[in-house]
Amino acid sequence: MTKMHAEPVLLGKLDIRQAGPRCKALLGDLNGDGRMEIVMVQPGNRQDVRYIPHQVQCLTAYDMDGRLLWQLGKPDPKAGSPGSDYPAQIYDLNGDGRLEVLCIMNDRFHVIDGETGAVMRTFALPDPQAHDCIVIANLSGGERPTDIILKDRYHRLWALDSEFRTLWTYQGNPGHFPWVHDLNGDGRDEVMAGYDLLDHNGRLLWSCSELDDHADCIWVGDVNGDGEKELVIGGSVTVMYDRNGRELWRYDGSIESQHVALGKFRADLHGLQIAGLDRIVRGDTGGNLKGKDGMFLLNSEGRELWKEERKTEGWLTIIETVSSWDDSRLDYILAYRRGGGVYPALYDGFMNVVTEFPIEGYAVHADLFGEGHEQIIIYTDETAYIFSSREFDPAQVAAGPSLPQPKRLYSSLYPGGEAR
Repeated sequence: MTKMHAEPVLLGKLDIRQAGPRCKALLGDLNGDGRMEIVMVQPGNRQDVRYIPHQVQCLTAYDMDGRLLWQLGKPDPKAGSPGSDYPAQIYDLNGDGRLEVLCIMNDRFHVIDGETGAVMRTFALPDPQAHDCIVIANLSGGERPTDIILKDRYHRLWALDSEFRTLWTYQGNPGHFPWVHDLNGDGRDEVMAGYDLLDHNGRLLWSCSELDDHADCIWVGDVNGDGEKELVIGGSVTVMYDRNGRELWRYDGSIESQHVALGKFRADLHGLQIAGLDRIVRGDTGGNLKGKDGMFLLNSEGRELWKEERKTEGWLTIIETVSSWDDSRLDYILAYRRGGGVYPALYDGFMNVVTEFPIEGYAVHADLFGEGHEQIIIYTDETAYIFSSREFDPAQVAAGPSLPQPKRLYSSLYPGGEAR
């Protein structure tokens, strides 16, 4: 099946050079005006993050017209690269209806007013290395998530309440970004800490620790249509478990399952499909080979539907699920940072390119203007390009209430998620 390739519409360009190089973009309606703003997060200048991860060097907020709203910190031209996560999120932690920017900077956890950039509160870290990422969770059983999980690079977690009091700690193999979700419906999140599922008190419920290496990516969704949520984990293999830890299937047709993404990519198939990214040859093994990766798609039972046969080198692709890009009811696979001259693109469930973006760079996506469709921002160190599936003038979109901050927008450099 072949889908018509549609050219994306460029809605605008933002000059982001004042944020400094090697930033990660976060999105949120910082001032409650019914339009998203973008926060460029620059890491510190640590060059080797294999064991000790980044902290934040500088935050720079822009509106969608490119106006610089505020900046906290000073950009460093020698900032490190995204070899680990950047510990920063946009979330309404105190529940006042206004978004805060949360980050770890100068060895302290900062709560920053999203509209003004003013520092509201800071807290000491529970450990000098507790700054690999920030996870927002509901461990306390409140009406909304107000608890925080911090981690070091590969071994420990610290669960904290909103006053930064330690609730519990964990030591094990938590992977890159633990995913939290209320799997049993008791009003409190369980924590999929890599290969271990923990309850809200940090007690081990079950483990798939026989898997090699660590969990690169975790997704939650009703994949097989049985009315219950499953967990799909990408790491040494791609594997699916029910909420009680029973392995339902395992796909071992990949070398290293670096990313997975759940979605309804095919209308002709039951349940959800699982997109994946296999690092076939890593590019850091020495020699002249620059590495090679390839996307793949599985059905709800873990059977391979297709696998990409790349003709070019490139091994650092990131994939995500994009919904509501156009009027199709189906989701698309967004693939970027492909290398080898392959531009970022949206793919359908048959591996057809739906839309290709004519700029190499990183990507973020959201309904930026509250008009019912997602836009995709492709950004470099200098410019952020706002693309849409259709022509419209954002200035003509009627102002609305403050846009909600979905969980997907306060997650990780290592994309995980929850299927709708």
